[in-house]
Amino acid sequence: MPLMSSFGESTDRSRRVIVILILLFLASAVNYMDRQTLAVVSSRIKQEFQLKNEQYGMVEAVFGYSFAFGSLFWGFLVDRVSVRWVYPIGLIGWSLMGFLTGWARDYDDLIACRSLLGFFESAHWPCGLKTTQAILDPKSRAMGNSVLQSGTSIGAILTPLVMLLVLTDDTGSWRFGFQGIAVVGGLWVFLWLGLVRESDLQSNQAHSEHAADDVHSHRRSTAPFGSWWQVLLQRKFLLVLLMVICINSMWQLLRAWLPMVMQESYDYGEKETLVFNSIWYAATDVGCFASGALALFLAHRGWTVKGSRLVALSCCVILCSGLCLVPWLGGSGLLLAILLIAGAGALGIFPIYYSFAQDVSHLHLGKVTSIAAAGGWLASSRAHVAFGKLADQTGRFDIGLVLVGLLPVIPLVALWLFWPTEAVQNSNQENIQGETT
Repeated sequence: MPLMSSFGESTDRSRRVIVILILLFLASAVNYMDRQTLAVVSSRIKQEFQLKNEQYGMVEAVFGYSFAFGSLFWGFLVDRVSVRWVYPIGLIGWSLMGFLTGWARDYDDLIACRSLLGFFESAHWPCGLKTTQAILDPKSRAMGNSVLQSGTSIGAILTPLVMLLVLTDDTGSWRFGFQGIAVVGGLWVFLWLGLVRESDLQSNQAHSEHAADDVHSHRRSTAPFGSWWQVLLQRKFLLVLLMVICINSMWQLLRAWLPMVMQESYDYGEKETLVFNSIWYAATDVGCFASGALALFLAHRGWTVKGSRLVALSCCVILCSGLCLVPWLGGSGLLLAILLIAGAGALGIFPIYYSFAQDVSHLHLGKVTSIAAAGGWLASSRAHVAFGKLADQTGRFDIGLVLVGLLPVIPLVALWLFWPTEAVQNSNQENIQGETT
């Protein structure tokens, strides 16, 4: 099925959609390159700044706390101000903070830079999801969100390779990688402002599947601000919140700790670890695309939107659960295979999560996703400290990895049991009618 026709768009509109999706893909890549640079050189930074595992966990935690706060700020902002302007402001901010990280002199400087990086990076997801919601219909959003999410893997694939080029025996050579990657982010801003029009980012009534969009579209910009909190009392939002708490904790722990785990628990060298890290993110990208493609395929074959998403989600959760085997594998090749499989499942969950989150509220997407993200990042930030403390106390990382592998099972069961079974377009209509009254 051609990509354009699968998105259900006219030829001219679909070309614009493809351009925007490519830019979202690139933004995700830049976002993760700035974020992941710390993780791939974590052992060097630990040694230079004399950090314990719990202290490194705190560095990751403050990033998460700031990300949680920033998610609220940017999410509320993007519901009131055009995403065309909010997006580049956030990207300029996180690129600048990434550049300044290369000048960090000690633990305190590192904490400060990561805090500000987390705040500005949190703009990416409210802006990205606001964009895919506006340009895609419900059946196509899982695939569109896969494109958005998969850019993170490409960024994470490139980051270790870039660092391999700049790292030398000099202890501080890691600093140049932060600064070079940050410069790349500034180029994206020019592409976004030059290629994306304001009209591209307004909800497209032509691909809406319900008449309520036509009736109420002219009232969206003036919808009463005070009604948004009612959305937080809905069962859908509570399920989305539970989901993001579990899956964000899982993903952030894997993302931040995997290079250190390989070097300190399984005696892999720095170069081997960086190369495997790139391969691991390639596997996660495959899982991300496959998840969205499976949901799209099933939806176009007559499955309900809920059913198609949950089948894709179930496959991903099964792959993630392979982490439960880690304590019995040692440093074998089978360990590496399990890590690749689990990584594919881990990232594949996120397009499905975003699609469910987009169905909670049409008008208040920024608020819904930002409040849910804040909960997820607060939970994952605390998990970093606990994960590091557990490793310090036991001298092992594998116990924590088992717990990580089990986390996605919780939201999977909850969604199967409690997510409403009505068609997404009908629930969207109810949301819009309720929010505009």
